[in-house]
Parts: sequence; C-alpha cells; structure tokens
Amino acid sequence: MAKSQALNETAPVGFDQYQPEIAHGNIDTVTYKSKTVGVERETLIYTPPNYKESEKYPVLYLLHGIGGDQFEWLKHGHPEVILDNLYAQQKLEPMIVVLPNGRAMKDDRATGNIFDSVKVQAFATFEQDLLKDLIPFIEKKYPVYKDKDHRAIAGLSMGGGQSLNFGLGNLDTFSWVGGFSSAPNTKEPKALLPKPDMAKKKLKLLWISCGKSDNLINFSQRTHDYLKKHDIPHIFYKEPGGHDFKVWKNDLYMLSQLLFKPVNPAFFGSYDIAQIEHNEYEGTPASTNISGRKYPLILEDNRVVFRLKAPEAKSVQVDLMKKYDMIKNEEGVWEAVTEPVVEGFHYYSIIIDGVPLVDPASQTFYGMGRMASGIEIPENVQVDYYQPKEVPHGQIVQMRYYSQKTKSWRRAFVYTPPEYGSQTDRSYPVLYLQHGGGEDETGWPNQGKVDFILDNMISSGEAQPMLVVMENGYAINPEAKPESQASFSGMLANEFPQVLVEEVIPMVDKKFRTISDRDHRAMAGLSMGGFQTFLITTDNLDKFAYIGGFSGGGFIPEGEDINSVYHGVFANPKDFNTKVKLMYLSIGTDEPERMYQSVYSFHEKLKNAGIDHKYYESPGTSHEWLTWRRSLHQFVTSIFQ
Repeated sequence: MAKSQALNETAPVGFDQYQPEIAHGNIDTVTYKSKTVGVERETLIYTPPNYKESEKYPVLYLLHGIGGDQFEWLKHGHPEVILDNLYAQQKLEPMIVVLPNGRAMKDDRATGNIFDSVKVQAFATFEQDLLKDLIPFIEKKYPVYKDKDHRAIAGLSMGGGQSLNFGLGNLDTFSWVGGFSSAPNTKEPKALLPKPDMAKKKLKLLWISCGKSDNLINFSQRTHDYLKKHDIPHIFYKEPGGHDFKVWKNDLYMLSQLLFKPVNPAFFGSYDIAQIEHNEYEGTPASTNISGRKYPLILEDNRVVFRLKAPEAKSVQVDLMKKYDMIKNEEGVWEAVTEPVVEGFHYYSIIIDGVPLVDPASQTFYGMGRMASGIEIPENVQVDYYQPKEVPHGQIVQMRYYSQKTKSWRRAFVYTPPEYGSQTDRSYPVLYLQHGGGEDETGWPNQGKVDFILDNMISSGEAQPMLVVMENGYAINPEAKPESQASFSGMLANEFPQVLVEEVIPMVDKKFRTISDRDHRAMAGLSMGGFQTFLITTDNLDKFAYIGGFSGGGFIPEGEDINSVYHGVFANPKDFNTKVKLMYLSIGTDEPERMYQSVYSFHEKLKNAGIDHKYYESPGTSHEWLTWRRSLHQFVTSIFQ
C-alpha cells in the first residue's frame, strides 16, 4: 500500500539516482499493429517491481517531446529509476507505464526537419492511434483495469500538449491528465474544455506544470487562468528551471505520487500559492532600466523577463521584435518571458488594452517615430569601446538655430573632443553623422554612445580628434504637399540636403574651430541616414572626402546602371577613387533579407565597377544599434588619418 504523502516543492537530492539494493521494475519494447498508421509500431512498457500477471494495474501513458521518440524519456529522464525509488519508499500505487512514439506516421523516427508540417501533423494523428490501437493492445496483452479512473496520460513539451488535448478531449477515457511544459500545440483553453462543468464531474486530477524560466510558460499560464476562471480543480505548479529534463524528471516525481489515489482538491491550491510567492528569476537587470528597477531582467540565455503592475488592464503585451502576451497574477502584476533576444540595443513597447506605451521601468529613447522603451542585451564577449572608461572625455553640446529652409527652429548636437577646450589654437576635421528612420538627432548620443566611442578611440590613438555633428534628418518644407513628404523619396530627400549643405555646414564652420576643406570633412549615417549620406555626398564631392553607409547606402533603381546613378559619379572609377579617400559600407549578417541584399548588391556592383571601398559585415547582429556602433568604431579609425 502506498503511503499518503504531503509533497515537497521539488524532488529531493538523489531522487533520480540508481539504487542497486532496491527492487527494480522492467522496461520492455513491444510492437502493436496500428490500423491508424498502417504499420507495426513500437512502444516501451515499464512494469513495476514485483509485477504479477495475476494482479491488475492502472496505466500511465507517458509521452515525449517533438524532438524525441519512445526512447526519449528512457535516455534522458530514466523514469524507471525515479519510479523504482518511489516504490521502495512506498510512495506509489503500482502501475504500468507505457512510453509510445507520439509521432504517428510510417517513418516515425526523430530525424531530418522535426518541425516539418507532415511530422507535426503526425503528433495530432497519434490521438486516433492511441485510442483505437495502442490502448486496446495494452488492455489485451497486460493485466490492467479498463475503466477511465485507472487510466492516466501525461507528457513533456509537445507530449504535454498532446496529453492535455487528448486527455481533456476524451474525458470518458482518462481521469488523470498531466501536461509538463506544454508546447504551442496545446489547444486554446476554450477548445480544450468547451464544457467546464463536464471536466469538474469526470476528472480526478488535472496537473499543469512548467519551469519558471521556460519561454513556453504562457501556454501553461493561459490554461491555468481559464481553469481558475471556471472553478475547475487543478494543480498549477511553477517550478525552478527552464525547458529541460531537470524540470520534467521533477514533474514525473511529483505527479506520479498523486496518481490512482484518493484525491483532495483542497490540497491543489497550495502549489499555486507557493509558486506565486517564490516566482523569482536569476538574471541581470538591464542596463537600460530606470535606476533601482529589477525588471526587465535578462536571463543567462538572453531571454528577458518583463513585469508590470496594471491591475485594471484587460490585456497586456510586450512588443520586442515580436509580441508576447503577458499573464496577470492575483496581485495585478503582469509577466512575460521572451524568447532569447539577439545581443544589442532594441526598442520595445508595452501594449496595454491595444495602446502601445513606454515601460515605466525603462529609460526612454526616441525611436519608432515616437518615444519608446529600449533594452540593451549585452554582447557575449567582453568589449569596451562603447563603454565609459577612465579616459579624457569630450562634450556633446546642443546647437539651436533658425532654418530659413524649413521656417522653423532646429537643433543639432555637436561632439567636441577632450582637448577642444584647452587647445584653442587647433582646428579639427568634422564628421556629419546621421540617424535612421523614425529617429532623430538624439539617436547617436543616446542609443549610439557616440561620445564614449570617440573618447576611447581618441585616447587610444586609433582615431584622430574630430568634431561630430548630429542633425535631425527630417527637414520639412512647409510649402511641400503632405503626400510628397510621406513618400519614401520624400522621407529621404525632403529639405535635409539643402539644410545640411547650405545652413548647417557653414554655421558649424563659423561657430567651431574646424578645418573647412573637403579633405577634412566626412559624412556617414545608418539606414535612412546612410541613404541620405550617399545622396548628399555624391552631389557634393567638392565638400566631402569620406563617405559611410551603415545598413544603408547607395540606391540603384531597377533597370538602371551603376554608371548612371548619382549624376554618373561612378562612371569614371579612377576619378572617383582619387577624390574619395574612403567609401565605407556595412551590414549586419542577421538583418532582414531585403536590407541585407540591398547593401550587399550595391557592394558587389561597386566592386565590379572598380570603385574602391571598404565593406564590413557585423557578425550576428540585425538592423540595430550594435551593428551601427561597430560600424562607427571602424569608420572613425579610418578617416582623417
């Protein structure tokens, strides 16, 4: 007789270690005829210690994940060891455990593309194989009870979704159902249990569990929320860990002790309450957080935990490269855990009841065409060229002026090198540096960390002291028609070329100590700013000797030749190479395909045309600020030398 047991929060040390001195069950491989699939299929069978054919046993069907097969639990979880140890402690009701292959197709091996739609569909097909072929086979071959109260189903990840889908969809077949870290194949709660009252009557135990750091936890959470809303008794167990066998072995240890015993639903709630109190994560607060705020919290694998207290909100999402639904607890605190986020700086929003807002726990940055939250995911290697260091520091000063071109007051930022204030007899070269679409003149000082990069490079001697001018690339002509300003060409061209060349450059040369010839003037920009750079510099080669495009550069319309664009400046490679001391192009290796191909194609056409230039691909980065910091780092160490 198994003992009644008040369970610990997690399994004790040694629960999964083989004990040679105790009695052991057996694992056998058997085959059964599947009419559903049309072949003989294999399954593993665990029979408990002291198994006797003269006695009857309940059955647990234990399912694997999308990358596994009938051997996955045996190879990585060793359920026979966990169960043998529990039997030795008299904590289990004797049961047979069936470990089938949940991929119901003729070639059911876990090979090739496991996410192929045909293979994914086979996991759904397994429901019929289970109900019509496997269960009848088990009940014919083994001494088992044949009623629903002696039949359980549980599984991990994809198998967890199967267990919930099949178990709750067949309440006349299963009374005990468990989902461990259930995957996205889990049906929406309303589809899982369209008749909540039926579940209340027929279920003995419904178990849902997931690691606190598992990025699939939202699927378990939404099921729990639905069950709680409809007062369906269940256990919702959030435990330390991620999406791995450390969690799933613990789940089997916990769930197996409850199966086929008298059930007290009043005991269920203690799991949920305990986990809410202990739902803490090990990670590092983002450097972009408001001082003293723990969340957003970056986990070791670059997943990010977000929390927000909004008790009156009806729905909350995090929009960080994709949208993540946040889950609300009883205290009105919403939480989401993202997928691993690529290193670098990223804009994000909190969407509350459909309205995108800034995260009150984050610093704000102008991007996405508005003020937005931002998060810095640290690089996985130690780099410090854009970090503050104990070196002499320059200044970023604000320059306001009235533009005759736009009939409005405008602002530019100007970086001056550390020595600018003390060496008053010296003049300096100038880099005009532009932001991208949806950003403004604050982009490079804030997101780009331009002052730290220049300070460090000048201090190390890798870059020459220089001024850096950062202007707003949107310069609206008040007399232009609104539709022309909204177009792509209007966004890139507008009045900014005239503002920069006719107003900003003369003003900078007047207000600051500059070397005002073309050999000491450079221009570069990112994305939209890169396109603007090529538009302006190629039209003003008498004013610029250095050209840089970061994730954006020259644009060659379809059907046109490189020799004809930009007023034909590339038609004479020798002349161009003599005038331009450096043309620089860069792109992140993980950028959107269209952007990557645009820059790479331009690079190839320049190379084929004999135009000298430097081309760089930033490894592992996308269309974001880490790509552009790396590019600026290279560019400033190559100009004015």
